[in-house]
Amino acid sequence: MPTGYLNAADAAALDDELMKTPGYTLEQLMELAGLAVAEAVYQSVPPVTEKDGTKRRKILLICGPGNNGGDGLVAARHLFFFGHYDCTIVYPKRTSKEHFVNLVKQCEDVGIPFFDEMPGAEELATYDAIVDSIFGFSFKGEPREPFGTIMKQMMEAQKQNSHLQVISVDVPSGWNVDEGDVAKTGFVPDILVSLTTPKSCSKEFTGRHFIGGRFLPPAIASKYNVQMPPYPGVSQVMEVTREQIEG
Repeated sequence: MPTGYLNAADAAALDDELMKTPGYTLEQLMELAGLAVAEAVYQSVPPVTEKDGTKRRKILLICGPGNNGGDGLVAARHLFFFGHYDCTIVYPKRTSKEHFVNLVKQCEDVGIPFFDEMPGAEELATYDAIVDSIFGFSFKGEPREPFGTIMKQMMEAQKQNSHLQVISVDVPSGWNVDEGDVAKTGFVPDILVSLTTPKSCSKEFTGRHFIGGRFLPPAIASKYNVQMPPYPGVSQVMEVTREQIEG
């Protein structure tokens, strides 16, 4: 059975329904989403074994001020505990909300560095992947500063470094969740990790596509006419084709 797509209104309504009392908490959903993102990074940028040992992979996570950014913070922590990854976080607009403060502290406690600005071009070239965790499905309009500049720097690094993979969380930042890149940013990630279910904008996406978030109750899936993919084993993500999404 195909997974289907969710538009912006249904994606918001599904989230609200998941978090009804009793139900999931935002913290639970963010933890599960971040774990899925981390596993997708692991599958996309796996550890490389060389003669002198396993090469550590460098991952830059760019986190926005909302829940999408929180997913990125969680993913960074999990990548640390996976081993073989050196993570750096760009987090220019922090929030004072307790859960996000806790997520930052958890990353700091394992030595993950935080910066307010993007590294320079030479430093960006040393990374294996950038995780775009800036804006999620509630984004509208055009990217505001400092994120407009950050996105341009990310796109330039992607253009100049063929080895560098850009991985977007749920929705490519700057895209309208229903209509795609209507702001004409020109940004197209190499990899997309859709959370729960692909959003309508991903109909135009042709890169590698993962679905993550193995927690959708069947009754809610049926209500919104979507379906979780057949996740293999204990995996939290699954790479899918357009046929598996649309049938």
